[in-house]
Amino acid sequence: MTEPAPLEIVIVGGGTAGWMAAAALGSLLPPGRCNIRLIESEEIGTVGVGEATLPHMKSFNDAIGVDEAEMMRRTSGTFKLGIDFVDWGFKGSSYVHPFGIHGNPAAGNSFHHHWLRALQAGEAAPIEDYSFAIVASRRNRFAFPAEDKTAIESTFSYAYHFDASLYAVFLREFSEARGVKRTEGKVLEVVCDPESGDVASLRLESGEIVAGDFFVDCSGFRSLILGQTLGVAFEEWTKWLPCDRAFAVPTQRQGELTPYTRSTCREAGWQWRIPLQHRTGNGYVFSSGFIGEDEAAASLMANLDAPALAEPRMLRFKAGRRANSWERNCLALGLASGFLEPLESTSIYLVQIAIMNLIALLPDRKVDPALREEYNRRQDLEYERIRDFLILHYHATSRDDSELWRYCRAMEVPDSLKAKIEMFRHRGYIEHYKDGLFTPPSWLSVYLGQGIAPEGYHPMAEGMPIERLTADLRTLREEISRGVDAMPAHGEFVERYCPHPAAPSEMSASEARL
Repeated sequence: MTEPAPLEIVIVGGGTAGWMAAAALGSLLPPGRCNIRLIESEEIGTVGVGEATLPHMKSFNDAIGVDEAEMMRRTSGTFKLGIDFVDWGFKGSSYVHPFGIHGNPAAGNSFHHHWLRALQAGEAAPIEDYSFAIVASRRNRFAFPAEDKTAIESTFSYAYHFDASLYAVFLREFSEARGVKRTEGKVLEVVCDPESGDVASLRLESGEIVAGDFFVDCSGFRSLILGQTLGVAFEEWTKWLPCDRAFAVPTQRQGELTPYTRSTCREAGWQWRIPLQHRTGNGYVFSSGFIGEDEAAASLMANLDAPALAEPRMLRFKAGRRANSWERNCLALGLASGFLEPLESTSIYLVQIAIMNLIALLPDRKVDPALREEYNRRQDLEYERIRDFLILHYHATSRDDSELWRYCRAMEVPDSLKAKIEMFRHRGYIEHYKDGLFTPPSWLSVYLGQGIAPEGYHPMAEGMPIERLTADLRTLREEISRGVDAMPAHGEFVERYCPHPAAPSEMSASEARL
């Protein structure tokens, strides 16, 4: 039997999204199944600055065969156990969204229902004391999770902080070693077949014509193929996610390496802090409807904790997504598909899940509409559930000290989110869903951290005697504290496992980028 001709896949644009797609397709598809060509122009550049990820990034790297320590050395990476949210619920508040659970289920019910019962009886410590990831974050400790799933040290996962531009360079080398062909050049024209309407080829500035069977649009906010050529509409969500600008600036590394991203609420948005080995990434995400650009830049520079290494660079964006991520024989990834701002580090995750869905639903040379419809269904679900989770941060606040936060408190939220909030407020109910990014511990941390207190708890939590419950909570808290104290400092772990050659040592840390 004659083997079918390889599928000719053309990726337009490099950066993190383009090279992640190239690396995954080049690594996971059988040899000879596809020919992969990536077209990018060094003149255009990418959006990438210092980047924070989610734990799913490790699964992606493991799946395609990336050596973790080498990747982290090459990208000046550090580890991440969660996100510290400062001043979000009210000024002076702080909570950590952890990459791990709070306690363990007991007596057929989620841990937080037992904790709520003990709390109402005056017999519980703050919820953060029962999360290994949070306690380790607060104490600047890190080690890999235990392989023994019965151990308390196994109850967390981790993600990465890294320089996204260096990660793209790393993946380019990785991809080219697996047969991906790179072409330097600008796309001047996208040519569609006059009969089918499918994309047929690209005309480059050099005059070269690049034909293909399937096109992956990684052209950033331009959305060159999906948006400009195929005319797929953009669905804007700025009425719920009002921030539309960001200033980014690197600073010298200052103090200990923290194993978490920090998000600090500001008058017209929020400020990020991402610790890398050789420097720290900072930025102010803000709404231009509530603050001027000059004032936002000044606010960022005034709130840095170390000397800046450059002038702040501004990025413009709109929260939302394309109506379809896959149209005809073109699929868009990353910013070409949509953007939901960097608040919970979801950008790279959305690229990753899109790539894995593409591989699962990979078309032949003639696209089956059923594959396209299923892919778009999956992506729609991801975007909408992430959207609701991000809106929760803005809406659930008692802050009324500025125009933005008064607007966010009063805004009408999607019905899907409104129902989630009311169910939690009633008696701590959190929806468990099969597909979608954020699990119950994530929702729990934001609900409680931003002041949504349940009026009750599930009746099944009454099944355990209160004396036993309080004793179990005390034991759990002590076990977590001892386990965290046995871990090395995060900076020491990084320096031993994956030191970047340009990074200062922990001893000289005082010297020491969406």
